[in-house]
Amino acid sequence: MRPPAADTYRRQGLWTGETIWAAFARTAARRRDQPAVVDGTRRSSFAQLAASAERLAAGLRAGGIGAGDVVAFQLPNWTETLVVLLACARAGAVANPILPISGRRELGFILAEARARLLFVPGRYRDTDYRALAAEVRDAAPALEHVVVVRDEPAPGMLRWSDLDVEPAGDAPWTDGSALALLIYTSGTTADPKGVLHSHDTLLAEARSLGPVHGLGPDDAVLMPSPLTHISGIAHALLVPAVFGSRAVLMERWEPGAGLAAIAAERVTYMVGAPTFLRDLAQHPALSATDVSSLRLFSCGGAYVDPTLVAEAAARLGCVVKRVYGSTEFPTVATTGPDDPPARRVDSEGRAIGANEIKIVDDDGTPLAAGREGEILARGPECFLGYQNPALDAEAFDADGWFRTGDLGTLDADGWLRITGRRKDIIIRKGENISAREVEDEIAAHPAVAEVAVVGLPDPGAGEIACAAVRLRPGATAPSLAALGEFLLARGLSRRKLPERVAVVDDFPRTASGKIVKRTLRERLGG
Repeated sequence: MRPPAADTYRRQGLWTGETIWAAFARTAARRRDQPAVVDGTRRSSFAQLAASAERLAAGLRAGGIGAGDVVAFQLPNWTETLVVLLACARAGAVANPILPISGRRELGFILAEARARLLFVPGRYRDTDYRALAAEVRDAAPALEHVVVVRDEPAPGMLRWSDLDVEPAGDAPWTDGSALALLIYTSGTTADPKGVLHSHDTLLAEARSLGPVHGLGPDDAVLMPSPLTHISGIAHALLVPAVFGSRAVLMERWEPGAGLAAIAAERVTYMVGAPTFLRDLAQHPALSATDVSSLRLFSCGGAYVDPTLVAEAAARLGCVVKRVYGSTEFPTVATTGPDDPPARRVDSEGRAIGANEIKIVDDDGTPLAAGREGEILARGPECFLGYQNPALDAEAFDADGWFRTGDLGTLDADGWLRITGRRKDIIIRKGENISAREVEDEIAAHPAVAEVAVVGLPDPGAGEIACAAVRLRPGATAPSLAALGEFLLARGLSRRKLPERVAVVDDFPRTASGKIVKRTLRERLGG
């Protein structure tokens, strides 16, 4: 897990060896009584957040959790989620965020592969009892010793938050910034989620690089509807405040009217999120009666971004709207900066930020001339160190440490990047990656289905939706969308991965070898 450029990053001061806890504690000492997070009616200052993390870190250590141990959490956008992240950094543990919408199969796989020793869950939240869900997967996760229930009563054999909320023992915090800080899972081209490994160094390099391109400082406040168990939520609700002293305004559930009200009440200055958030705000009927004059920036990524939306939303919201390109593995590869031409915010993903590098290569890995389409490779101090499953690393990196993004694009002579497509077989819905293969594997088990291909189709709200094209068995009746959804849920597929459309085909477009040509299929289906 040592990139070829590690020595260069240290020599240039891009990797400082500082931990996330040290960065936050230094900022908390300076911004002591200033608000760090707003969680509904609950407001916590930097000092309060630091004190809560100190107490939880002491509880983790008292429970035998130490350096390198994995602490998982499947929590909503609550203050406690940030406390868990900070406590892990304080204790030297590896934080393992899991999306609350992850189902039984995903949760069990992640806990087992991560070898998590502790899991925080919210008890009953919305329509799910996470205590029951955790109990169901415990046999599949033999390393899991305790389940801690937050803001609710524990089930038998589980702990309360207060059981780990103890007086600090005064021991020294973890100080190795090169150590692993985060194990975060992303769905991609494989059926199983992939565990992405980040160190304190890579994550703080990401936060520091965002300052110049977003113009961030202590007076900024971010509205955060994206999950705190997602890399963008962690970056902007924890890492950016740790480095710059800014404030995070959390939303448990996205509702655009409530989002507009929060912008006005908290004087929110910027947002980072999927196009659906931007569209919902810009088109909401309450916008004209809401004071959103504090909002100066919306950085939009995580899915296809319609250039028309960028221009129209900027005019309606009265702020800079720009595109950003990144991933869980490489949080921010490129974006535009405050001094870049406005037209570039519409027609490109911007240029590599900070010390990042981008190149476009052909199928053999040979760099291509400016303007030629090929696969996007990226390298930089914020790039992840590798996957939890090291067998995936050989495909992810070349010999010089360049990350193979799997996306297609062009790079002009001035370094402006434009995404043109992707090699990876994924659907990006509202900024979340959905493995087409995983959904296909489950649909293929349906008794009526002879063959299936799942493709992403453009959608103005979600960026993409998943369409399941099926070839039926002789004499079979096509399942309705609702019936197919019930079938997939019963097989343990997460609700967020259900297709939004079913199309019956007589046959698929194929190569000479019989492989389904998804690009042609997508075009036939209206994509």
